[in-house]
Amino acid sequence: MAHKTQQNISIKNRKATFEYELIERFVAGMQLVGTEIKSIRNGKVNLTDSYCQIINGQIYVINLHIAEYELGTCNNHMAKRDRKLLLNKKEILKLDKRVRESGLTIICTKLFVNDKGLAKLEIALARGKKTYDKRESLKSKDAKRDIDRMMKY
Repeated sequence: MAHKTQQNISIKNRKATFEYELIERFVAGMQLVGTEIKSIRNGKVNLTDSYCQIINGQIYVINLHIAEYELGTCNNHMAKRDRKLLLNKKEILKLDKRVRESGLTIICTKLFVNDKGLAKLEIALARGKKTYDKRESLKSKDAKRDIDRMMKY
C-alpha cells in the first residue's frame, strides 16, 4: 500500500474579517482545470480581492488569483479567470435572495484541500464595516493580546 503524504493546505483571507462583518458561511467545491489544483497544493493562491457573483443561476468566484503552475506546458491555466462554484440550488437561491434584498456581498474567506484531496472554498455573506467598527476591532485585538501577554507571566 502506498502512503499518502497528508498536507494541510489552508489559505485564509485575513483582510476579510477586518473589512467585513461575516454573517453566514458556506463551503463550496470549485470547478478547476488540471494545473490549478497543482498550484493550490503548492500554496500559490491569493484570496485578497476575490468575491462571488451569481450569474444565470450559477455562482462564480471572481478575481481569485491562482498562480500558473511553474512546470506547466502550453496547457497552463489563466491566473485570474472566473471559476464556477459547486453549491446546491437551494443554497444559491438563498444567497441570491439575501444579496438582492439587503445589499450584502459574498466574499471568499478560506481555500483549503479536504481529506479527499478536493479543493474547497469557504465563502461568506458579508456586510462592509464602517471605519469606527474597524477601529473597535483593532482595540479589542490589542486588548486581547495584552491580556494574553500578562497571562504568560
